[in-house]
Amino acid sequence: MILVTGGTGLIGSHLLYKLTSNGEKVRAVYRREKTLGRVKHVFTYFSDNPEELFNKIEWIKADINDVPALQDAFHGVTHIYHCAAFVSFEPDKYKLLRKINIEGTANIVNLALSNNVRKLCYVSSIAALGHNENPDELIDEKTAWNPEEDNSVYAITKYGAELEVWRGTQEGLTAVIVNPGIVLGAGYWNGGSSGNLFRQIYNGMRYYVKGVVGYVDVFDVVEAMLQLMKSNISKEGFILISENLSFQEFQNKVAKAMSVDPPKKEAKPWLLQIAWRLDWLKHKLFGQRRSLSKQAAKSAVSVTKYDNSKIKETLNFEFKAIDKSINEVCNLYLQDLEA
Repeated sequence: MILVTGGTGLIGSHLLYKLTSNGEKVRAVYRREKTLGRVKHVFTYFSDNPEELFNKIEWIKADINDVPALQDAFHGVTHIYHCAAFVSFEPDKYKLLRKINIEGTANIVNLALSNNVRKLCYVSSIAALGHNENPDELIDEKTAWNPEEDNSVYAITKYGAELEVWRGTQEGLTAVIVNPGIVLGAGYWNGGSSGNLFRQIYNGMRYYVKGVVGYVDVFDVVEAMLQLMKSNISKEGFILISENLSFQEFQNKVAKAMSVDPPKKEAKPWLLQIAWRLDWLKHKLFGQRRSLSKQAAKSAVSVTKYDNSKIKETLNFEFKAIDKSINEVCNLYLQDLEA
């Protein structure tokens, strides 16, 4: 039996589609009934019998911080894909981020150990990796994390979650970690996933930024996870990115694929510095949710390039071209608009 946490998220739903398509026996954890519809919708993109595949999943209602409920989910489980996470860059969400990302992962690791699970794959993020002083030097799996840097609250908690997984390996757990870049996939057009970027670009974004980051197709993430779990590899982390692109390049590619105008004005660093301070002030005065943190403003103009050679050499892995991924996701977005 395979257990998937975060099965109603972008990566989790695509992973569930692959697992059920492959005939695997799958159990998945969910928290709210309404999120199950998103998984069904993702299945409709790729299958003529989405309902049949969806019904193969054994769904367990549980929170990753509800240990008694999780214990039932672990019955008979041999492999775990831990995809559940809370994504936020709002500084005031730090305690909640710690609760879900670090404490929740610790619970999964502890239950995996006590239930003699054969292997765990944890979905982390490139946010949990260190940075180089030279922006042209590629970041790899050995780039040291610096706790003294001005790291985002999300990055801090994803790094903390990784430490829980590595702690588990010291106690006998067989585990691997993947660090995807910005994951491109369809079906999640709102919230914190990349689908929100596609929606915003389609609706018209005024500003572009010149920061550089790594992008990867959701099915590349899923395929890498599946291959790693079938291998004898353990105690290793792998960066999953197809290409390093500037945000402006990404915005232009999406706009072209959707036949809309790309952003025309550059959000200069000084403008972002003013914007995050005004955002902070509105939060303090009126209680509005933060939409631009200091760290997010910094990353928007930072050049961070990632090295994907480890996964390519270890598994002889080939990534989908980002242009192809963008076109596929854009087509599905337009398809949903017409539905």
